[in-house]
Amino acid sequence: MHHLSWLEAAVIGLLQGVSELFPVSSLGHSVLLPAVIGGSWARDLSVAAPESPYLAFIVGTHVATAVALLVFYRRDWARLIGAIFTSLGHRSLRTPEERLIWQLVVGTIPVGLVGLLFEHWLRTNLGRPVPAACFLFVNGLILLGIEWWVARHPMADMVTSDLPRDEVAAGLAADDRLSQMSFAKALAIGSVQIAALAPGISRSGITTAAGMRAGERREDALRFAFLLSTPVILAAGVLKLPDLFGPLGAGIRPQVIFGSVVAGIGAYVAVRWLTRWVHTNTLRPFGWYCLAAGAGCLILFTLR
Repeated sequence: MHHLSWLEAAVIGLLQGVSELFPVSSLGHSVLLPAVIGGSWARDLSVAAPESPYLAFIVGTHVATAVALLVFYRRDWARLIGAIFTSLGHRSLRTPEERLIWQLVVGTIPVGLVGLLFEHWLRTNLGRPVPAACFLFVNGLILLGIEWWVARHPMADMVTSDLPRDEVAAGLAADDRLSQMSFAKALAIGSVQIAALAPGISRSGITTAAGMRAGERREDALRFAFLLSTPVILAAGVLKLPDLFGPLGAGIRPQVIFGSVVAGIGAYVAVRWLTRWVHTNTLRPFGWYCLAAGAGCLILFTLR
């Protein structure tokens, strides 16, 4: 029987939910925090171990995070899923929703294929404290780098004073702008999610950075990143559900459920806060945090 304490479930669940959507890498934090605390946390919570029960816990929190995203973007996903059937019905892309949903499909394919083929190798070889700390530092450089680039190319981050205050109207306006990008650009932006398979590289962060580099507004790039990541996170969790209901979940399923609920709540609060934050703020605070956390962890691991 495996062990996972209620405190570990609560702390890692909240950390997973928030850091999955903040541009700071949930997987990186899930690797680093137990290593920093040490002791039973480092023993119980290792994603690099081939048969780690911690994986069953991560599966539950991933599903909960995806559900939180679906709830937050429920009206948008209802429109986008409906657009799939209407586009198939008349075999053309006539509306912004029809173009956007197929852009999301195209953008999801690369990371889906790479994840299926190499997830185990990447996790067992890179899911260790030192590589995770290094990648987290690199993630900080990416966030600061894109903000440096945007500051020198102001047209890439247009003013947002013209955005509708109503969330539904703002979503429709954003979808209209996003649908105007080419499918090649959508594929390129979606492909950078592959880098987030490395612990420490944030999926939302690197995808938002790619969108901004492609000329999208910061809030539009973040929206596209969240819409792109929802099916990826959900699929990754669902495909691993047998781990949760199999031997790896034995003895820890109540803690997994508890941690997943905490993760879902944390994720919903995080996405709601962050989508408002980016209207008037930059990603620099997250970049500086990643630099400090990554460097601090490397120093700590070196001194131990």
